[in-house]
Amino acid sequence: MNYEYIITQKEGNIEIITLNRPKALNALCGDLMKELACALNGAENDDNIGCIILTGSEKAFAAGADISEMAPKSFMDVYQEDFITTDWEDVTKCRKPVIAAVSGYALGGGCELAMMCDFILASDTAKFGQPEITIGTIPGAGGTQRLTRLIGKSKAMEMCLTGRMMDADEAERSGLVSRIIESDKFMDEVKKTASKIASMSKPIAMMAKESVNKAYETTLKEGLSFERRLFHASFATEDQKEGMQAFTEKREAKFKDK
Repeated sequence: MNYEYIITQKEGNIEIITLNRPKALNALCGDLMKELACALNGAENDDNIGCIILTGSEKAFAAGADISEMAPKSFMDVYQEDFITTDWEDVTKCRKPVIAAVSGYALGGGCELAMMCDFILASDTAKFGQPEITIGTIPGAGGTQRLTRLIGKSKAMEMCLTGRMMDADEAERSGLVSRIIESDKFMDEVKKTASKIASMSKPIAMMAKESVNKAYETTLKEGLSFERRLFHASFATEDQKEGMQAFTEKREAKFKDK
């Protein structure tokens, strides 16, 4: 499928989705988000794909939602169309692992989109922020919620009240990003990580993702029970048998996604 605002590329068993509005620093407009939702759905339904990378340009992952598109809207406009819900949350619905590969600016909706992914790998040029307060509004795609869960109340409150940006080093220290990669090696390392994930059993990777996500939604006791049930369920798969047999035989496992 031909897209106007994104580029999709398959490399083996990974899919790379690149935001592509360079003149607008990849600002997230409605049409871009529709295209992104479509591409994510396609990757989700492609049996060959085991991991998805979502990225932007070296200068900007995404500099925010498209303000020129938002500015004319009234309360009834945004309420009736459920603005920043339709299409925006699709990345959170993917059962396959999604990595946000962030270089340059990830601000406002861009930061929120990165946080919707399963984890963030950042280049040393990455900058994160929720500057909505400087234009008279607040984050609307999870900035006050996911950011607080990831970096704690104090830092999230400061960022949402001042609009200041944090660099890659602070983002890693705070737990927002998994790790920092030198910019000249960035995409190669991201692809290696994605390929490693994609080499695992797809249903087991889905179980692991689902279980980790459950930790944010429930109590420890309920989360442990959920994890235990999925752990037990993994013993009904062919891949569990193959994985453990391969380990005992000191060879690489050959998973069949069954």
